[in-house]
Amino acid sequence: MTRSSVAIFLCGLLLSIPAVPQQTQSKGSQPPAQPAPPVPQTAAPPPQASQQPPRLFKGGTQEVILPVTVTDLKGRYVANLAEKDFRIEDEGRPQKITYFYHDTPGTRQHTVIGFLVDLSSSSLSHWEKFQDATKQMIDGLMPYDPNYTGYLISYSTTAELKVNTTYDPDKLTDAVDRMKPGGGSALYNAIYKACTDRKLVPGEPYQPRRVIIIVGDGHDTASDYTLDQVIELAQRNLVTVYGVSTLAFGSSSDDAANLERIAVETGGHVEHPLDDPYGNTVSGYLSNPSDEGNYALHVGTGGYTAAIASAVNKSVQALQGEITTQYILRYVPDIDPATAYKDKRRIKVDIPSLPAGSVKVQARQYYYANGVTQLQ
Repeated sequence: MTRSSVAIFLCGLLLSIPAVPQQTQSKGSQPPAQPAPPVPQTAAPPPQASQQPPRLFKGGTQEVILPVTVTDLKGRYVANLAEKDFRIEDEGRPQKITYFYHDTPGTRQHTVIGFLVDLSSSSLSHWEKFQDATKQMIDGLMPYDPNYTGYLISYSTTAELKVNTTYDPDKLTDAVDRMKPGGGSALYNAIYKACTDRKLVPGEPYQPRRVIIIVGDGHDTASDYTLDQVIELAQRNLVTVYGVSTLAFGSSSDDAANLERIAVETGGHVEHPLDDPYGNTVSGYLSNPSDEGNYALHVGTGGYTAAIASAVNKSVQALQGEITTQYILRYVPDIDPATAYKDKRRIKVDIPSLPAGSVKVQARQYYYANGVTQLQ
């Protein structure tokens, strides 16, 4: 065989051997990580505790907003206070107020209000009264003005955004007219939807500020989220929650405490029009007990209907009065280095210029230090 023939034979032999990838890693190193399989896209998860080391919060970048209600011992609004009368403490450290505004019936701070209406079967007994009450609140809090907007969410087995953010109250009241209760109760899903799934108004949450009104009994049977998760979400979004309880007279529910907790921790409160719609003003209130739980007034009578309607109307008026006559305070946190690691920060608002125990101050109990979560 000639030299040229040998060369050709060897080249063909080399080409027939499979190629082996070149090893570039050094001895003892790990092989390159394989890419993870794609993860299906899902809806935004509920708030979870961070797995990262706690961050130091130095303040100066987040302004905390505090709607504050002040009443005397008889429940009457105290409306003559000035900025100098208030004191704010953040984790026990006094703060400087950077913004002060007092709502009055004629001039009030701009708001965006979510009306969350319970359509579960538990609302059936007095549905028409609360349907009318919801429309009354919508008309009273949305005066056809772009500075006062609202949206409507109904919840039964699921939560549904019925009307997106608008300044036209007729769109909301028309939708309320078409509502019919029946099914389970997904209250927590409704709060989650209010904080994540609606059209924003420029300037939220400072101007306008965010309010939610829940018309329901606090019962939840069908939500994907927990009570703690939606309270945290509302707090991170600087939402103040109020409630008009639909719990019937003589009834009790462990879930009523949940509605109270949502409201109190965010700076609001719950009206209970059916707790005692008769009081001592009804003759025979104590002497004529009834299996229906209504004492001297029986279901179906004119007196009974009038008493229920009057109680619901008083609760609606009280709630509207509070929302429209508040003090609005803001401050940029001056943080004590010893508490800079805290994400959930306690707030205390008081009126040192007045005698201790002479007034009741209602405001948010705490806030989260990582800034405002943007709605989707």
